[in-house]
Amino acid sequence: MPPPKDLFLAIVSRVKIMAKLDIAERRLPQDGAITIILQSRKIDLRVSICPTVFGEKIVMRVLDKGSAQLSIDKLGLETKQKEDLLKAANFPHGLIFITGPTGSGKTTTLYTVLQTVKSPEVNIMTIEDPVEFKLDGINQVQVRAAIGLTFAGALRSFLRQDPDVILVGEVRDKETAEICVTAALTGHLVLSTLHTNSALESVPRLVDLGIEPFMLSSSLCCLAAQRLVRQLCPACKRPYQPAKDAPKELEQCAKESMLAALPNPANILFYKEGGCEKCSRTGYLGRKAVYEIYFIGRELKDTIYKTGGDVSKLREVAASAGTWSLRASAWRKVLEGVTSVEEALSVTSGDL
Repeated sequence: MPPPKDLFLAIVSRVKIMAKLDIAERRLPQDGAITIILQSRKIDLRVSICPTVFGEKIVMRVLDKGSAQLSIDKLGLETKQKEDLLKAANFPHGLIFITGPTGSGKTTTLYTVLQTVKSPEVNIMTIEDPVEFKLDGINQVQVRAAIGLTFAGALRSFLRQDPDVILVGEVRDKETAEICVTAALTGHLVLSTLHTNSALESVPRLVDLGIEPFMLSSSLCCLAAQRLVRQLCPACKRPYQPAKDAPKELEQCAKESMLAALPNPANILFYKEGGCEKCSRTGYLGRKAVYEIYFIGRELKDTIYKTGGDVSKLREVAASAGTWSLRASAWRKVLEGVTSVEEALSVTSGDL
């Protein structure tokens, strides 16, 4: 039940104390973290406090480290996507970018890639804000902007540490982007994230930051985008056949997801949410990632070099190679009974 309103200030102060924040500061945003033990499992709560005209607003993100499975086989990748990602991860040098909105699981994917290449002979260094998982055998650095430890500053130091693999939490500015590209061109494998709506939009984004197209075409080896879709509860999901008068958008997306390759599309079964005690009557239980992954081969490199990052041209080249979009990958999850039609369409609404 929601607590009484007269306890508002007391609850805010208590959260601040647990997150090791300044309880006297009510004018500026603050960020902190709380670690709790629940049923013998360590759970982190990332706390963000923002002052509003009605009082302080608190948001807590739950990070259950015990439930995180850093296995490439459990990410939800299709076979071709997995092969392309692993091929890029095993390159001795190059750039791998993963894009997506906040909370879409980009960091988990990057950590999983690091786990696949990790060995005692490989020097792996990361700069993150914040460090979400502490991984054995990997040198992880936390950003501390207040004392001048930024992404760019740490990266410059990393290059003197002779790393084989570098993970940069996020590319936010021109300086960080330039150092990442330079590191990739000088024999390092660099993994990072960008905030763009699709994987291929990373190219014009980096060009806008000041990176020359010829440098991108030489350094990029993989671009990926991901979203999280809610999984249908396996205990109560219900099968149904789509109506004959299904929307044209539905039919078009079905074809894009290779429905036309199935023996009889008219007999396809979709699933919808039910509701039971196991899923708290929501019909959904857990989430699964959907991906679009572009291995940057010779044709895409040439297109980046010649067009300077024209997204429409890049999409044409990628489509001719049979690469699936986010929408197509989401539809495969629908066909497998992992998620519902409505969830797949809502999560990939911008990928038309």
